[in-house]
This record gives sequence, C-alpha cells and structure tokens, in this order.
Amino acid sequence: MRVRGAMESDTRRIAALEDDRIHRSDENAIPSTFFVVGPPRTGTSWLHEVLSRHANLPAPTKETRFFDLHFQRGPKWYRAHFPNMRPDRLSGEIAPTYFASTDARRRIADTVPTAKLIFIFRNPVQRVVSLYRVKRAFGMLPYSFEEALERDPELIESGRYATNLRKWQLEFPNNQLLVTVYDDLQRDPQAFIDNVSNFLEIPKIQLLPSQLKNVHSSDRLTEPRCYLATRSATVLADWCKARRLDRVVATVRRSPLMRLFLGGGDPFPEIHSHTLQRLEETFRPEVETLEKMVGRSFPAWKPCGETEGDPKTAADAML
Repeated sequence: MRVRGAMESDTRRIAALEDDRIHRSDENAIPSTFFVVGPPRTGTSWLHEVLSRHANLPAPTKETRFFDLHFQRGPKWYRAHFPNMRPDRLSGEIAPTYFASTDARRRIADTVPTAKLIFIFRNPVQRVVSLYRVKRAFGMLPYSFEEALERDPELIESGRYATNLRKWQLEFPNNQLLVTVYDDLQRDPQAFIDNVSNFLEIPKIQLLPSQLKNVHSSDRLTEPRCYLATRSATVLADWCKARRLDRVVATVRRSPLMRLFLGGGDPFPEIHSHTLQRLEETFRPEVETLEKMVGRSFPAWKPCGETEGDPKTAADAML
C-alpha cells in the first residue's frame, strides 16, 4: 500500500509539474501573429480602429512598444496587453515605431518568425512633418522643425523606406510581407482594407460610415500651451504604461484633463520651402529605390512642392 501510495503521489507530482510546464510555456508564448510595423503617421491609428473589431489587439492603448523598448520585461508582460483574447480571432499589434528599429526587427524574427508584416508608405515629406507635429504637440520635442531634423534621428530614419524595407526582407520571406500605400487608403479605404484582410486571411471587413472619417490628424494639433507641463504628462504616461497602468492613461486621455496638456498653444509655424526641398532631395533616392522594389511609381513624392508654407495637410486625413 505504501508503494502504491508513493507511486500515486509521484504520478500526481509529475502531472503537476507537467501542467506547470505547459502553463509557463503558454505564459511565455507571444500571442501576436501579425504586426503593422508602420512607419509612424501612415494611417495606423485608423487601421487599429478598424481591426480592433476583428482581431485581438493590445488594449486599452494601441502600442505596447514591447519589441523596441520593453523586451526585457518578458513575454508575460506583453501578453498582459491582450486581456480579452478571443480564440476565433487572429492576434496582432499596430506598432509603427518598429519599422526603423533594428532591435524590434530582430526580436520579432527570433520570437515570431512566421509573423505577417504590413507596411504603409506615404509621401515622406508630408509624413515627417506630421510626425514632428505630433511629437512636438505631446511634448516629446522642444525644438523647431529644422532643429528637430538634426536632433531626432527617428524623423529621417523612419523615412528611409527602401533601406529599412530591405532589412525586413532579409529577415522574413516575401510572402509574409505586405507593402501598402497611404495614397490608396485615402482614395479607396474599402479596397485598402480588403487588401489587408485578404493578406491576413480573415473574413472581409465592411467599413462603417464612421470609419471613413478622420481618426487622428496632426493638422488640428498646436504647439503645447506649456511645454514643461505637456512634457511631464507624457513622461508620466510612459511610466504608467511601462507598469501596465494603461487604463489610467486611457481614462485621462478621454477626460477633460487632456485639455490642460494637449493643444491651446500657438499654431505651428510655416515651414520654409528650402527646408521642404532639402527633405525631398534627402528622400528622393529612397523613393526611387522603393519604386523599383515594389514595381510602382510615386511621382508626387519626388518633385519639389509648395513655394512657401506647409505641405498639404489634407494628406493627414486618416491618421
């Protein structure tokens, strides 16, 4: 009887250890099977709003920044961003900051080698202006546009479309990559989302009238009313998100408190034509190489634009 009891005890212990191993294995699994890797200011907020009803996405905030900033926090921290996963839906992340990140690219390749990746490219000059405005409005940059181009590497690096796309191609096979264009999203949102859903192999998504409207447009943003206050609020929000206090951040963003930190300042100053022309020349080789890589021409992205003032802000329609 003692032998039988000991054997039963050992069996239960082994089974418990196996259950624990499986549980820990599940905790360490990365749930995402696709990533929209940007770059920033290319309609990713709109795409997140649309896909949130048809896929498991991080909640309540859009971006986890796991693969570029918080990888050391581990898979369990990442999985906590998917609180209500439905087994009948794909899981993924809208993560525009991953596009130009070497760390994010390699970590995704190492941990989710079968992941599907979606890229959205946009007129690079319009995009960098839009990205600067968002960063400035949220207190991420204390500089003028011209100074920011010199001091913030992301502004230019995230516009090196061909260079970074080629790096992703070296890590993943072409059948796992979908290259799309923001111009197509503006022109025909339904055809754009049909292309995305076909690539992800999910049921067709019929857009609602409300989903044809703006999600976030930088032309409505202004300089911070008080840069120090806005900067402090942004730093605090990042601190909260790193500690999984995303709901606190989301609640504040939906509340009237946001008016204390976002908006209310001066309009953004006009950008001189020579600065825009310099940017066009900087990005021209990237655009021309991208044209060859994807077999498509982008003439509007290459010629010099306005003689004075901003690039057309209408292109911010679905950010």
